[in-house]
Formats: sequence, structure tokens, C-alpha cells
Amino acid sequence: MAAHAIASPGLAFRDELITTANALATPGKGILASDESVGTIGKRFHSIGVQNTEENRIRYRELLFTAPGIGAYISGAIVFEETLRSKGRDGVPLVDKMRQAGIIPGIKVDKGLAVIPGTEGESSTQGLDGLGERCREYYA
Repeated sequence: MAAHAIASPGLAFRDELITTANALATPGKGILASDESVGTIGKRFHSIGVQNTEENRIRYRELLFTAPGIGAYISGAIVFEETLRSKGRDGVPLVDKMRQAGIIPGIKVDKGLAVIPGTEGESSTQGLDGLGERCREYYA
């Protein structure tokens, strides 16, 4: 087989990537960063007297993604892993609710920061191990 005839794995998703990038960059729309970890969202909830439970996190995210007309302003949303597996009160997955509103779901793929031992508070991103497997799962 000639070298130019060998398909690159990266080319398999080229058209999808271009379509997604164009949709995300729609003029007048933005990307919602809703990828708060359990700890971060817990701080937000604490400040307003809401208990940090899985149910409350799901209800909060459902409220965000189902706000009337949100799709007119938001083209995509970065979500926390918990959101990928969460369902709304009606049993519909939250990512399906996002898609119904015209919002492209994206996933935070790292596992957060950890302080590097022996440094003065320097940190590194965790989660490179297993990243390929998680990305395959998230894409499916």
C-alpha cells in the first residue's frame, strides 16, 4: 500500500472536529464552565446554605442546562465527570438535556491538582495515567 493511502487515525474524526469547533465558536454564544469538582461546588453551596449532596449537585446542573432559552447563549459546556452519568428528575441524562438545548457537552479530563512533594506549594495536574481510556469512554 502506498504511504499516502494509509489512513491516519486522526483523520477519522477530522470532519466531526471541524463541525464541533464551528458550532462552539458560533458568534454571540459562549462556553459554560460547569466542571466544578465535588469540593469546589461544595464551597459554592456552603456559601448559600445548601448541603453538598449528589442530588443537590444534579439538581443544580439540571437547572443550569434546562434554563429557558439557554441554547441561544451557550454553545457548549464543560462538565465534571459526575454530570456525564447523572440523570434529571425525569430520568433523562443531563447530557441529553444539554443536547436538546443545542449545547455541546465537553468533559474535564484531568483529575485535578496535587502538590508536588518537596516544593513550596507547586502543583501538577493529575490524571494523565488512564487518560486515553477515559477519553474513549467519554466519547462513547
